Amino acid sequence: MGNLLDVLKQIQEIVWGPPTMILLLITGLYYTLRLGFLQFIHLPKAIRYIFEKEEGHGVGDVSAFASLCTALAATIGTGSIVGVATALRVGGPGALFWMWVSAILGMATKYAEGVLAIKYRSIDEKGEVAGGPMYYIEQGMGIKWRWLAKLFAFFGAVTALMGCGTFPQVNAITESVSHAFNVPIPLVGAVVTIATAAVIIGGIKSISSVAEFIVPLMAAFYVAASAYVLLNHASALPDAFSLIVKSAFEPSAVAGGATGTVIVSVMTAMRTGIARGVYTNEAGLGSAPIVVAAAKSNSGVRQGLISMTGVFFTTIIICTMTGLVIITSGLLESSTLDGGILSNAAFNAGMSGDMGMYVVSIGLMFFSFTTIIGWNYYGERCVVYLTNGVKHVMAYKILYILCVAVAPYLSIRPIWYMADITNALMAFPNLVALLVLSPIVIAETKKYFDDADVSEIKLEAKKAD
Repeated sequence: MGNLLDVLKQIQEIVWGPPTMILLLITGLYYTLRLGFLQFIHLPKAIRYIFEKEEGHGVGDVSAFASLCTALAATIGTGSIVGVATALRVGGPGALFWMWVSAILGMATKYAEGVLAIKYRSIDEKGEVAGGPMYYIEQGMGIKWRWLAKLFAFFGAVTALMGCGTFPQVNAITESVSHAFNVPIPLVGAVVTIATAAVIIGGIKSISSVAEFIVPLMAAFYVAASAYVLLNHASALPDAFSLIVKSAFEPSAVAGGATGTVIVSVMTAMRTGIARGVYTNEAGLGSAPIVVAAAKSNSGVRQGLISMTGVFFTTIIICTMTGLVIITSGLLESSTLDGGILSNAAFNAGMSGDMGMYVVSIGLMFFSFTTIIGWNYYGERCVVYLTNGVKHVMAYKILYILCVAVAPYLSIRPIWYMADITNALMAFPNLVALLVLSPIVIAETKKYFDDADVSEIKLEAKKAD
């Protein structure tokens, strides 16, 4: 196991080395500048669009709100609780700062993905929407780039089966529930497997219905619980924010600064924060456009704006709250706890008895479950593209269920390395496409807001008359 861990760690450090981080940041920065800081200026409008019904909505399988909930279901999982704790343990408090950076720039990236997802979607032989990076690579960049589309689809299917979709999520559920409620791991694993099978067999409408119900409810529950803990630790918040920013640019004992150099410490915080940030919000990864394409909408810009709010909710709000709860607890420096156990202990420190542990366990259970079912859809659509049809979808679902079934018995450390590796390999083809197709995104955005301005002027003139 030691040799395997060393190999996986080396691969993870390579694929999440400077080239990938620079490509992610450059893509987000480029869109931020070219779109005029759209993620700041139009965030209120984007949030409003979530709850407004679009007039004359177009072809799609689910509502815009259900599409967002399904995308959020696939992101608000272990990364938001266990992943943040792991990032802070490995990269120090500064890792949270780099998660913020990746999220702010990632909102512009996520917007661009949404625009292209709607513009280049198609319909499969079952009459369901087929969309995502593989389609905007092939249709937008041309048939000669099909190899890149297939590369994305292959890594997407692998990521769903062995990365974000199954192993980390199931492992987190079984470990947390077993620890909090003393339920045998085999029993927890069996329940998760049966529940997963029951939902994913029904396809995107079944998946989105479950996500639409669970995600808003559990997000509100987790945010309220986190806010309660932070109010109890309010006096520690100013120092926590100061430590986060300071640790992003200075050596941290947690991140190896005590024994390493300034550069090693900062690079560890940066690499860990950006990698975990992408894991939690999936901006640039290319997964979310697959379900964004299924939204009943005629406007790629409108759906892109809705899509980018997912990054805001996932990383800026939920991950930040998790990180602050851990940092203000003092356990990052005073203990060697890691992962879900560190999150449990941090919440316990701000609540009476073992209430914090139950909050984390319940949050993990529902968040991770929705991630499992959401990623099944991503992997399924990748298989449809790779095999040119839907005939292998059921075989893929059975394989997915089997991966869920064996996940409780796997070790956590290689699981996280695998998740990071497959994320990076999936992101690269998508980021290349986003940069090549950026003129289309910019043109679509300009047209949408120009038309909106004209409509507003006409409306004002009509009111004046």
